[in-house]
Amino acid sequence: MIWPERPAGGTGARPQMRYGSDAFAEVLRSLSLPFISLNPGASYRGLHDSLVNYLGNQQPQLIVCLHEEHAVAVAHGYAKVSERPMAVALHSNVGLMHATMALYNAWCDRVPLLAIGATGPLDAAKRRPWIDWIHTFADQGALVRDYVKWDDQPASVQAGVDALARAGELTRSYPPAPVYVCLDAALQEGEIEGEVRLPDLARFEPPPPTPPASAAVAAAAGMLESAQRPLILVGRVGRGVPEWDERVRLAERLGACVLTDLKVAAGFPTDHPLHPAVPGTFLTPSGQELVASADAILSLDWVDLGGTLRAAGASAAVISCTADPAPEFGPAPADLAVASHPDLLVAELLTGAGEGGSRPAWPPPRGEGGALGEGLTVRRLAAALRDALRGREACLVRLPLGWDGADLHVTHPLDYLGQDGGAGLGSGPGMAVGAALALDGSGRLPVAVLGDGDLLMASSALWTAAHYGLSLLVVVANNRSFFNDELHQERMANARGRPAENRWIGQHIREPDPDLAALARSLGLRGHGPVEDEGELAATLAMAVEEAAADAAVLVDVRVSPHGYPGGKE
Repeated sequence: MIWPERPAGGTGARPQMRYGSDAFAEVLRSLSLPFISLNPGASYRGLHDSLVNYLGNQQPQLIVCLHEEHAVAVAHGYAKVSERPMAVALHSNVGLMHATMALYNAWCDRVPLLAIGATGPLDAAKRRPWIDWIHTFADQGALVRDYVKWDDQPASVQAGVDALARAGELTRSYPPAPVYVCLDAALQEGEIEGEVRLPDLARFEPPPPTPPASAAVAAAAGMLESAQRPLILVGRVGRGVPEWDERVRLAERLGACVLTDLKVAAGFPTDHPLHPAVPGTFLTPSGQELVASADAILSLDWVDLGGTLRAAGASAAVISCTADPAPEFGPAPADLAVASHPDLLVAELLTGAGEGGSRPAWPPPRGEGGALGEGLTVRRLAAALRDALRGREACLVRLPLGWDGADLHVTHPLDYLGQDGGAGLGSGPGMAVGAALALDGSGRLPVAVLGDGDLLMASSALWTAAHYGLSLLVVVANNRSFFNDELHQERMANARGRPAENRWIGQHIREPDPDLAALARSLGLRGHGPVEDEGELAATLAMAVEEAAADAAVLVDVRVSPHGYPGGKE
């Protein structure tokens, strides 16, 4: 359960709205933001006071984090589950610079998130010596403008109120993405002069996505029905069960194969007969064969469609459905472009499309995963974890690069949440906490399988889970190395005729080996391990699952062998 931190003297009537930050807090409450994650900072001390002593630390409730990057990652993980934004408070320019990687992740992953920044007084005459000068930028949003949807730095209380209302609308409109509003410390702390008009937020609801044109629906239906080998690429799609069921019905009606991707959240049941290929972060051999063999492809907001088609050498006719310009990727050729939300096109195709019928040799035989490998490999860890979770609803929040897509078995949209968008390190722990926050009380156990490098880079994010009594299981696939880069160094050495056995230098996380279980216990979690024996693994995971299900944050350190590791390809 989420332990609320209740302020003293909070049983009486709310104080009169008196300060600029009180007005800003009113808007945040009206936006129905349940939480605001933060690492405290003086630049928004006025807003902090209003959230605690004016709103009573309720809607939004403060979620304390130990780093700004964690605070954003928590909101990112929350949005992955709920498809709703949280607020994040970022202290001045220094806090924003800490948060930039996590904001970039959220941008690439297209999740809603309202980041509230702050700056020392823009009126230089009001600045405190030294500290306000180094913590004040004239255009703070320039730090993140390339990877947020919209930003503003309002110059009055009324403008700040209006900016927050607009930010709440824009971050939720399709396609969603983070927004950033920077609030002047002097505006927060000063008394309100004159009237402040609080907006009617019912009039600031995001517009619904544009439905697909009827001509485009008819053309798409014709291309798919006439194809001999139709394929649906399921990318960023809606997370609801009705939308999930509609995708299954469309594939079955058309007789179309389906391919999913480990970069995005679960969008189609992986064990369905029409899902014959192994999903991966990059195209797996069976996935590449499927894309190359198709003669008509329906892309439902697939991440980097152009790159996927080129990698597979695809020659199919392509229907691309998205309203996202995806500026971080190269061009994606399409014979039919549908500027709409993928769920709307699926619904329209179900209404108008006919039967595709059965086709010889389509789907092809199901792809197989790699070998289990020698020793305690990630594949053996996957099997043990699946056994430990059997009969219990769980949500795989994150999986490491070494995870074989054949070991992902999803039957529900919340079975798997995908990756972080930006593919850096250090996002996993915070996103796990955010997902646990969103899943609290749902009966579904959040489980994050993290690499040791990802865990160590941001381990203190897990303190927040322990502090608020969140149910969370973190399993560390610990190969004691930045192993993906070992593989890169091996390829480089081989290409240059140099000794590949030196690939480990500058990569290993050993001598000393970090004690991850002790680290977890120091942060208030229950820590187990290191587990180095496959026979011990089953019992340890079974115990950890029971502990986490009883409202505990638990970490299990599993020493895995790198044998059979499928990652390292970029």
